[in-house]
Amino acid sequence: MAEQDGYAALLARARDLVPGLRERAAETEALRRLPDATIADLQSTGLFHAYQPARFGGIEAPIHGFVELGAMLARGCGSTSWVFNNLASHNWMLGYWPPAAQEDVWGEDPATLIGSGLIMSGGRAGKVAGGYRLAGRWPFSSGIDAVRWVMLGGLVAPESGGQPLPHLFLVPRLDYTVIDTWHVMGLAGTGSKDVAVADAFVPEHRALAASAGLGGLHRGSAANPGPLYRLPWYPLFSFVNAGTPLGIAQGAVEQFTAAARDVVARYSGRQLAEFATVQLRLAEVATQIDAAETLMLRDCDAAMALAEADRLPALEERARWRRDGAFAAQLAARAVDLLFAAAGGGAILMTHPLQRALRDVHASNGHIGVSWDLNATVYGRVALGLAPDFAPL
Repeated sequence: MAEQDGYAALLARARDLVPGLRERAAETEALRRLPDATIADLQSTGLFHAYQPARFGGIEAPIHGFVELGAMLARGCGSTSWVFNNLASHNWMLGYWPPAAQEDVWGEDPATLIGSGLIMSGGRAGKVAGGYRLAGRWPFSSGIDAVRWVMLGGLVAPESGGQPLPHLFLVPRLDYTVIDTWHVMGLAGTGSKDVAVADAFVPEHRALAASAGLGGLHRGSAANPGPLYRLPWYPLFSFVNAGTPLGIAQGAVEQFTAAARDVVARYSGRQLAEFATVQLRLAEVATQIDAAETLMLRDCDAAMALAEADRLPALEERARWRRDGAFAAQLAARAVDLLFAAAGGGAILMTHPLQRALRDVHASNGHIGVSWDLNATVYGRVALGLAPDFAPL
């Protein structure tokens, strides 16, 4: 019960941040990263502790928090939501690592944030005495300016030969370089720059086989036995990603509805709210958004129930979760498209919030985790009795 109370308080604090995030949205885009004040707000409210292990001050929130917290923040600023969900998911992931790795990151300062470069082909790693040597370059490291550690993917050739196996490597700030490549049309404030490692030694306890993210027991289980740390990462990442477009669409509805009550059409002199076409479009959009949220919350709750029962999800369930997250993101994008069209010519002004919503929602939906073509195809293959052609699942 205490855990639920803690989560409810976090959701309320996220709601309180929305007006300030809206006020900073233009500044966030101009900076091409989150303002220091935004990071400070996320820290001071305890939001980054949502998915941290309890022994480091976290509340081990239910997985549906990525949908609800991420969406709430996105009502104010899509870039803030995207960075929050990404960095918070790394706190969740670190709970699967050996306790020594968790101490390295959080032992002195539990508020330390972790970035990532999770494209496995971006890194090359070789086994050496006591650990690995890692080199590579990884794009799309969201929120990298606010972190002091990164999780980087890399392929490791087995000593006995065979196909390289994907691993994750935990690397401190001194061992990586940030390369500013982030000049984009949407989610501009995420600061999703490249990360490069020339040649770094990674001790054994800071390396983790990517298979740990399949769920069940792992090297962090003894220290973090809660159900949150028995969940599989890969099918649930779609909800981490889709929380942002959901919230962007929810925020767009709020702002469109408030404006439509006051806006007068220039040619007819009638209030925009009086047009039946606007009323119909608003009803369609609101239904799409509610359906997207309901779908994702249902799946997240099912995942938590399985973890609490100490059961791993079947392949069909994992494929459906990826499908549903991607479809929810599609519904959110369609909703924003409809609102943008209904708003008229004024929506193209850079001062209008809907133009940012349009750019940000389509930028978020470019992520592989919510790619409809990829995830729908994976689901279709599994439903038809074929092996999935995308790993991991």
